[in-house]
Amino acid sequence: MNLCLACVLLGAGVVILWKGADLLVAGAVALAKRLGVSALVVGLTVVAMGTSAPEVAASIAAAVRGMGDTAIGNVYGSNIANLALVGGLVALIRPLEVRKLTLVREVPVMLGVALLLWPVLANLNLSRPEGLALLAVFATLVTLMVYVEKKRVKREAIENASEAALQSSENAAGRRGKGAGRNVLFILVGLAALALGADLAVRGAVVVGKRVGLSDAVIGLTIIAIGTSLPELATCVVAAVKGHHDISVGNLVGSNIFNTLLVTGVAGSVRPFGLEQRLVGIDYWVMIAVSVAFGVVALLCKRRIGRTGGILLVSGYVAYMVYVLGFSAGV
Repeated sequence: MNLCLACVLLGAGVVILWKGADLLVAGAVALAKRLGVSALVVGLTVVAMGTSAPEVAASIAAAVRGMGDTAIGNVYGSNIANLALVGGLVALIRPLEVRKLTLVREVPVMLGVALLLWPVLANLNLSRPEGLALLAVFATLVTLMVYVEKKRVKREAIENASEAALQSSENAAGRRGKGAGRNVLFILVGLAALALGADLAVRGAVVVGKRVGLSDAVIGLTIIAIGTSLPELATCVVAAVKGHHDISVGNLVGSNIFNTLLVTGVAGSVRPFGLEQRLVGIDYWVMIAVSVAFGVVALLCKRRIGRTGGILLVSGYVAYMVYVLGFSAGV
């Protein structure tokens, strides 16, 4: 592939990414309204699962090839990039608003499932039963989140609306459901565009990186790592710019929950594997620290992460990249 074509692919990939994100956000917000759930739930589930697809595919491929370190490293790297890099960049573009309920419920859940990996991976091995157990926890957690949020939305509707209005809303549920197909189509097309755009952008960026003299290691740790987070970045930026902060925050937190439980669980279920010591050492605790830092920054910024918080998050990611590159180089 020549440099000119690589640049074209990179540009086309970025354009497709943003258009796909636009369709995904529009469909997700509309679907949430029609189904009577909050945008946060859709962000935590449908949007998060779609934008986590690259991580799922990459980890399954790595596990099949017996590359367990790559599979788990992908989980760590994606979780760190989502909160520090993507969350920080979104905050730099437009302040990221985090609901109080998210800070006291979803963020602790995200941290809790991350800590759950410690007893599972501490013996430097992920067995098939452990992978299946993680998938069971994942299914239970998603079901519980949707149930609790739908119950909360219904309770608020009862408190804020008259009985007549509530009855009218219930009678119209069937009519609202009929229009959900168009929103689902938007979501599917948006997810497909995100996958295609990310693939084109990464392919083009890799060629450009090699032409400017970057090594395969640097390309993998930077371009490829960031490339798998492009769907999250595009979706979160579009959602934040449009004021749909629940979709944006839900995507970040939900993607990390999906990565930790779904990606790890699927990888272990496909093929059990062993791990290097470093993956239950500093790298694991960096992921935990970033998860905590995201919540702390949101609290310190009074649930509105602005440029200062964004700079702190992005700076943390840059520092981690310096550590990874230094470690790989034997510094």
